[in-house]
Amino acid sequence: GPCAVESRQQIMRIAGEVKRAGAHVLRGGIFKPRSSVHAFQGVGSKSERDAEEALTWLREAGDAFDMPIVTEVRGESMVDLIARYVDIMHIGARNMYDQDLLVEVAQKGKPVLLKRHFGASIEELLSFSEYIAAEGNKDIILCERGIVPVGKGKSYTRYTLDLAAVPVIHNETYLPVIVDPSHGTGRQDLIFDMSCAAVAAGADGLMIETHYNPAEALVDGPQMVTPDELKEIIDACRLLYRTRRTAAHTLR
Repeated sequence: GPCAVESRQQIMRIAGEVKRAGAHVLRGGIFKPRSSVHAFQGVGSKSERDAEEALTWLREAGDAFDMPIVTEVRGESMVDLIARYVDIMHIGARNMYDQDLLVEVAQKGKPVLLKRHFGASIEELLSFSEYIAAEGNKDIILCERGIVPVGKGKSYTRYTLDLAAVPVIHNETYLPVIVDPSHGTGRQDLIFDMSCAAVAAGADGLMIETHYNPAEALVDGPQMVTPDELKEIIDACRLLYRTRRTAAHTLR
């Protein structure tokens, strides 16, 4: 789905188009953690009333197209409100280290999507996921979304996707791991290749930002794909997934 929910019309249209493309879960940001205070903060950032209205749009879109919904929880004050509407609660990379937020979200008893901080080791990601599990909530999805590149010079990608993290985490825990190639690269032209690479590495799913007109998106337009492009990615990844499963079974 889109990086940010912009209007009821927008999220309803995108929900229908990504569903037809093959998506299983609808994601849309209501509150956007941004590097600059002057950047768009999300439709829910001005008031609780605006936030709840946007959540009703997201809920309506998910129900209309039979998809569970997920949105990011930016702070503790938003936990109760978001929990009333969403199926999966998302803790973003910037908040991976927020122990109080992890505990409060875990106590809602809903599945939690935990993104790896862009400066965190694999060990830290696993360690902080235990704050959620310690509250009795074992429905945790881990997400690799890229780490800070090493060295200086021209930046070709927004971050560096650490795809080795996928099999490593699978070897260490029962938790599913998904990959976010949108934030991991910051470039629409790399999403197809890195999605396929993630599936080849054993990813259990992908989070791909999608908009029917990326050039007009209020947030992260350069890293979004269109619904038609999403369908091409999903079709290719499904074929690759089946091939990988067959190869793995044969090798074993």
